Amino acid sequence: MGQQAIDVFRSCIPLLQALSDPARQDIILLLAEHDHLTVNEITEHSTLSRPAISHHLKILRDNQLVTIEQKGTQRLYSLALEPSVGLLKQLIHTVESTCDL
Repeated sequence: MGQQAIDVFRSCIPLLQALSDPARQDIILLLAEHDHLTVNEITEHSTLSRPAISHHLKILRDNQLVTIEQKGTQRLYSLALEPSVGLLKQLIHTVESTCDL
């Protein structure tokens, strides 16, 4: 496997780790059903505490899976999947072109 393929795989590790957590998967699916939600609104749909939800949102934000919009005193979280989907598409393309499928 070439260095380019290895580099693509390595660049996907943080994203795949972020997506591997069931709590973060639940948050992504919840945000997919709404335009935007606050931490408190997300917490209402979860068994996790508000600090735990905030922690997971930070990981999602660090991996460009959600964005924050400040409206007054509220921070609204929304899905922002384009960068991550692009990276995953690049991984799939690399695997398809490198491996005999």
